[in-house]
Amino acid sequence: MKCPFCSHLEDKVIDSRESKEGSAVRRRRQCLSCEKRFTTYERIDEVPYMVVKKDGRREKFDRQKVLTGLLKACEKRPISATKLSEIVNEVETKVIDAPDRELSTIEIGEHLVTALRSLDKIAYVRFSSVYRDFQDEQAFLDELKALIRQKSQ
Repeated sequence: MKCPFCSHLEDKVIDSRESKEGSAVRRRRQCLSCEKRFTTYERIDEVPYMVVKKDGRREKFDRQKVLTGLLKACEKRPISATKLSEIVNEVETKVIDAPDRELSTIEIGEHLVTALRSLDKIAYVRFSSVYRDFQDEQAFLDELKALIRQKSQ
């Protein structure tokens, strides 16, 4: 927690108490640099994080939905569940850090495609074929050719 007096990032908690309603925790803190005391409150973040679909609809961000898509793309590939979880954590952080608490599926998809491209080429092509909605085999072949060109460079 950043000290409001000197901006030092380290402090110690002196006292913690729940509010009367139980909806917040009040903490008294002391800065380890200037030793001044200040109060912080922890509350449950109730505003949902949203995803803007291609057609403009908005829906709640679903971490499990992103993970399920990655698991399908990585089926029978030598990729650990831990690595996939890290990728989902990165996406979730992007949504949480977005100024208006929402991110488009295009931005999420591009992040996932980039992560998979560096992780596993087969998983990348599988995910891309669904995400980019290849309409015919030519679009699929074009993506493979681009991947081969990139590898040879």
